[in-house]
Amino acid sequence: MSESSQSTPPGAVDQFDGDQFDLEARLSLRRVAGLGTELEDVSQVEYRRLRLERVVLAAVGLTSQTEAEIEQSLDELARLAETAGSQVLAGLVQRRASPDPATFIGRGKVVKLAQVVAAQKADTVICDGELSQAQLRNLEDRLDAKVIDRTALILDIFAQHARSAAGQAQVELAQLQYLRQRLRGWGGNLSRQVGGRASGGAGIGGRGPGETKLETDRRRINSRIARLRAQLKELETTRQVHRQERRRRLIPSVAIVGYTNAGKSSLLNRLTGAGVLVEDALFATLDPTTRRTETADGRQYTLTDTVGFIRHLPHDLVEAFRSTLEESAQANLLLHVVDAADADPQGQIEAVRAVLGDIGAGGLPELMVLNKADAADPTALAVLQSRHPGSVVVSARSGAGLDELRLELARRLPRPQVQVTAVIPYSRGDLVDQIHRRGEFVAEPRHVAQGTSVNAWVDRPLAAQIEAARVADAQPEAAPVGGGDSAGA
Repeated sequence: MSESSQSTPPGAVDQFDGDQFDLEARLSLRRVAGLGTELEDVSQVEYRRLRLERVVLAAVGLTSQTEAEIEQSLDELARLAETAGSQVLAGLVQRRASPDPATFIGRGKVVKLAQVVAAQKADTVICDGELSQAQLRNLEDRLDAKVIDRTALILDIFAQHARSAAGQAQVELAQLQYLRQRLRGWGGNLSRQVGGRASGGAGIGGRGPGETKLETDRRRINSRIARLRAQLKELETTRQVHRQERRRRLIPSVAIVGYTNAGKSSLLNRLTGAGVLVEDALFATLDPTTRRTETADGRQYTLTDTVGFIRHLPHDLVEAFRSTLEESAQANLLLHVVDAADADPQGQIEAVRAVLGDIGAGGLPELMVLNKADAADPTALAVLQSRHPGSVVVSARSGAGLDELRLELARRLPRPQVQVTAVIPYSRGDLVDQIHRRGEFVAEPRHVAQGTSVNAWVDRPLAAQIEAARVADAQPEAAPVGGGDSAGA
């Protein structure tokens, strides 16, 4: 961290004009302390079947970024690498106005990076950014090690975590779209010449240069992409049927959104007893899980756990998961879970809202939940609460604040619009059950000679069914004076 930012004495004018870097320091390749991981046992890695790769991280710190932002991004990259099953040996950062178009970091600094890779006996270099085909090729040639970028790393984690058919197809689609832009070949592999008798009897018009290896690979990838999109379209049709059924029954839906590893799955388990996988790892949840639950007054609603977001989420991944992410865009309420113990919770909030805007969910009602209160700094937590009035502080681990969250959820859910007072015949007990599920009783139902006397708030379709089935000459319980629509007398 820079020492140039110092506190201003009382009464003095703050003349600080941002971090200033000497030219040599700005262009230097420096080691970031605290990024190495010392694993005593391979079993500490989440995915034990994988070979434990030894990796070095490389990042370009833009001059427009603060030191804190750069270090947070690199720390997040280290956590991603560890989630993928790697041992992080070192992290290196170079200050530049922009990444080098040929080698990402400065060309002269590639030599120093190669020395670190050799000294650490690393087999992989992970760059904190998205590399072009030329940058990948140049770095691998000069470093004599495998080079991947942030996007490829995230895709690899998604591939490890995907379990459902839809999740696996979405990840493969994103991987193929990423690979299609980075196809390359070497030497004789570049061309498959076809001509003369080697054309396999193609005859006149069949002789010529034929397809290159790259063209063949690209054609196969395009063909596979088309099949995956068709498969995902069929799976989306099934999800649409389920969503339409919920809408037909007018069951409100709540989508749990937030940054990866913010505690969304833990919260779902606490609120519904869903029993979904909970791990202290990035992107532990990929496949959305929907559970039905109810408020304290008996109104039913659904809670859906969605995939977590992250800064610089790959565009191909957003496109591939669009149908899954749209589950959030069609919810009645967003439960935005924030890791209050994170070093930069406000940055996470902004990253999540950016993705929500991309998928058309930016304008939906939002209830912010500040999670991990048991591990958060009280001062930082108070600042977050002041920035986001109406937020609820909870700890999914200890259960603190969950009662308040349930009450706030019930208050934010859409309420029935029509008040009905009627006697429902005993033969239509199903309508009384529907009121319990979809409406709110103003008073406890009473059993009279002709049927069940009800006074309740319900949705319009259910009000119409009750009106059609009611006992015409029976006297229902009197409805209290109040606003809103009414049905029955």
